[in-house]
Amino acid sequence: MQEEKYQKLKAIVQTYLPDDVSAEEIQLESNFTQELNINSANLVDIVLDVEDAFDIMLENEDMDGMQTVKDALEIIDTKLAAK
Repeated sequence: MQEEKYQKLKAIVQTYLPDDVSAEEIQLESNFTQELNINSANLVDIVLDVEDAFDIMLENEDMDGMQTVKDALEIIDTKLAAK
């Protein structure tokens, strides 16, 4: 199940990667802005896509806490568990 969520998240993130970053670089510990070079506008798009894909609502605190791919997965898990 965790792998499925990771692949789903990876597919979302991949859409917003700049040209100089390849999908293979998306790892659990990857930092969205520093390592994957995703700008803040695209990060908002990722959050919106995550909300749609996982049918959850993310708050501003959640977005602030989403620094890495792993952080995002933990937040998704927390939101899904609270449903």
